[in-house]
Amino acid sequence: MKVLITGANGQLGRAFVATLPARSAITCLDRAALDITDQTAVERAVEAAQPDLIINAAAYTAVDKAEADEDNARASNTDAPKFLARAAQQYGARFAHVSTDFVFDGKQSHPYGVTDETAPIGVYGRTKRDGERAVLAASSGALIVRTAWVYSQHSGNFVQTMLRLMAERDEVRVVADQIGTPTFARNLARTIWDLCGQDAYGVFHYTDAGVASWYDFALAIQEEALSLGLLSRKVPITPIATADYPTPAKRPFYSVLDKSNTTALVGAAPHWREALREMLIIQKENIDG
Repeated sequence: MKVLITGANGQLGRAFVATLPARSAITCLDRAALDITDQTAVERAVEAAQPDLIINAAAYTAVDKAEADEDNARASNTDAPKFLARAAQQYGARFAHVSTDFVFDGKQSHPYGVTDETAPIGVYGRTKRDGERAVLAASSGALIVRTAWVYSQHSGNFVQTMLRLMAERDEVRVVADQIGTPTFARNLARTIWDLCGQDAYGVFHYTDAGVASWYDFALAIQEEALSLGLLSRKVPITPIATADYPTPAKRPFYSVLDKSNTTALVGAAPHWREALREMLIIQKENIDG
């Protein structure tokens, strides 16, 4: 199988490379190699690679910045997936696209199913929702996987931010009234590979198992990091309300995803706490060499 991955240098793109199935050849394209917002460039890249599968791991994910930068967010999150899906359809490749819990408004009190109404409350969520619609319209066999709270051993995610703040500060304040599920990037990548192997299409949900607030997540990060020697001291972690930490973009208060259609095809997800431990062990091994 020949696979083309966009966003290859991001945390999810790296996770796809790390979990590449056997007997697969991969073409990795980062932002420097391919501007996915350029339709002509996308078509040329797909024509050159002649992939069996295209996985779009690229996105504009700066949620707060997007509120004042909608044009660029829409180019990456709506137009680019459409261009990729069209090229996949044109050259006979399957297409897999990653979306987000931010397509929901967070007002629900039970897990969101794949057919529940989308109602994004910010620019990021709207552009991702519109990207889903564009993909489904452009490619009849496209796979869309919504996920949430993705992290890895690479920088730019909640876990790495917490590790840095816990090492630098004498106290860390973390929002306790937003509820979701942390997701290790490698588990998400493995699941998408498995869904592609099952020829799945349409909309699926994947996160690791369980439920947490950001505060719960931060407590677990500190506990696991201390046990592995990634942190040398324990600092107080204070729960705060969303109102105490205002941001340009609104966040869903509840974004737990119903994974039942994914579980039926590829099995149950590991609990987020187990996945966190797995990731931190990988990080520790990388540091130790």
